[in-house]
Amino acid sequence: MNLPELVKNCKRIGISGHENPDGDCAGSCCGTALYLRKIFPDAQVDVYLEPMQECLERNIPGSDTILHDVTGNEERYDAFIILDSTPERIGAAEILYKEAAVKINIDHHRTNPGTAGAHCFIDGHASSACELVYDLIAKEQIDADIAKALYVGMVTDTGVFQYSNTAESTMHAAGHLMSYGFDHSSVIREVFFERTYRQAKVLGTALAQSELALDGKYIFCCFDAETLRKLGAERKDLDGISAQLLLTEGADCSVFFHESEPGVWRASMRSVLITDVSRAASLFGGGGHVHAAGCTIRTEIGAAMKAVREEIEGQLRNAGVI
Repeated sequence: MNLPELVKNCKRIGISGHENPDGDCAGSCCGTALYLRKIFPDAQVDVYLEPMQECLERNIPGSDTILHDVTGNEERYDAFIILDSTPERIGAAEILYKEAAVKINIDHHRTNPGTAGAHCFIDGHASSACELVYDLIAKEQIDADIAKALYVGMVTDTGVFQYSNTAESTMHAAGHLMSYGFDHSSVIREVFFERTYRQAKVLGTALAQSELALDGKYIFCCFDAETLRKLGAERKDLDGISAQLLLTEGADCSVFFHESEPGVWRASMRSVLITDVSRAASLFGGGGHVHAAGCTIRTEIGAAMKAVREEIEGQLRNAGVI
């Protein structure tokens, strides 16, 4: 895919990513926007995302230009780019994508089937959407801001380069981005390790209320709306809980369920070696990667939790570990 060629005659370009944006989603969106604004200074480039964690806002250049409301934007975009997602997961911005003359989808989720009528660049083996953007842009046009935005996404989606999606190409790309001189150590500390006091309390509660099952291979936790209210927790305070649960010795899979609105639940899933959590997420129309996936659940939560457990149990039994 030649991204500049696809949008070179476009006066208005829209960009968006998935709901509840993480570092890779926000970093790839902002990095792409910064790049396009640089090479096409006369074009209007707008990014639409939901609010993100403050640590991401501080560390991702261009995040101060993000738009949160699509209303009032009646003029059609010449091109619209979806990063790190599929159209149905970008919220209210989906209508802007559907109405755009040129549709582009760049993603590293293997469950993304591509969109009819769109220019798709989907690689399920890539570490992150940010690595895909890095591959698509002219290296001579990268500057410190673009580099930092893309580096944030690589750091967060690889777990500081510890997850199995980290490849030699990832390390080469990250090393090149580091050469632009931003404080990469500070980025790692702030976007991956640091927590607010409230986030630390929420995580502590999740660990305390978690349960082990399937001979210790499965660990899970579920927060209903009342639990979240008592903790004073917002959605952004829940990021990373499933990954922390998975650090439990002997666990191969973790799932964190929480009630996002009355009767609607979200599940964040992680695994180490055996469990393909994208299969569990697909039970409810979700998706992701083999070792990191998620979904939105609109059925009765007890039955949903049972279905997720049975899927995980089946995989572990087939592997002969339980």
